[in-house]
Amino acid sequence: MIPFPRIDPVFFRIGPLAFRWYGMMYAISFVSALFLIRRVALRKKLKITQEQISDLMLYVALGVILGGRIGYVLFYNFMFYLENPSKIIAVWEGGMSFHGGMIGAIVGGILYCKKQKLVVYEVADVAIVSVPIGLALGRIGNFINGELFGRPTDLPWCMVFPGGGETCRHPSQLYQAALEGVTLFLILWFLSKKNLARGVVFWSFIFFYGIFRFIAEFAREPDAHIGLMADVLSRGQLLSLPMVFLGLVMVWRCRSVDQ
Repeated sequence: MIPFPRIDPVFFRIGPLAFRWYGMMYAISFVSALFLIRRVALRKKLKITQEQISDLMLYVALGVILGGRIGYVLFYNFMFYLENPSKIIAVWEGGMSFHGGMIGAIVGGILYCKKQKLVVYEVADVAIVSVPIGLALGRIGNFINGELFGRPTDLPWCMVFPGGGETCRHPSQLYQAALEGVTLFLILWFLSKKNLARGVVFWSFIFFYGIFRFIAEFAREPDAHIGLMADVLSRGQLLSLPMVFLGLVMVWRCRSVDQ
């Protein structure tokens, strides 16, 4: 067993104000995305200004928040919110879905590109390269908070999380940071340097994220109120499977259209 590093979620305090690591991760993600999107855009000779990149990220961020909340309501706890509709807006109580947030981000990005008369796939192929960095930092934030921990295991690197009882568990947040973050970034960075058809890099993200999330979910503790389908698959895995198939089909379609 490896002792869980009990890092204070608050890294800095000024009077009543508390600055948390999780919020810092989002701030770093935003700044790094601004820098990385600009760098890839210049390499790809994409005609987009720094102001447009900033505005695009605001549209995407709003889509993530709205989509993430709606996705959680629909995918993870629909009956509860059907009976308690006033709780839908209570985002401070927690409850966000990555898959819903992803859909919201795509919608927000498309709306902005249409407004600015930008080619959607050209922008998507550039912007998507920065996403794994945010995913990795977000999972590290989850780890610091001791949340979204893994299933019980007797592996030598297991940890006892504050909210997981006395059971030693997978540090699944770190698995996800490595797969959905570092590994996925390296794949997209490599693909972004190739002269590929429009849309291939974006749909490659959808494909590989679906695979990595599906794998990581085997180590992650499923939602207590949902459990596993047929004692095998989690809700996250069920939502990731369509990403794998859709991503594969769309990569093939983008390459076919470009030929």
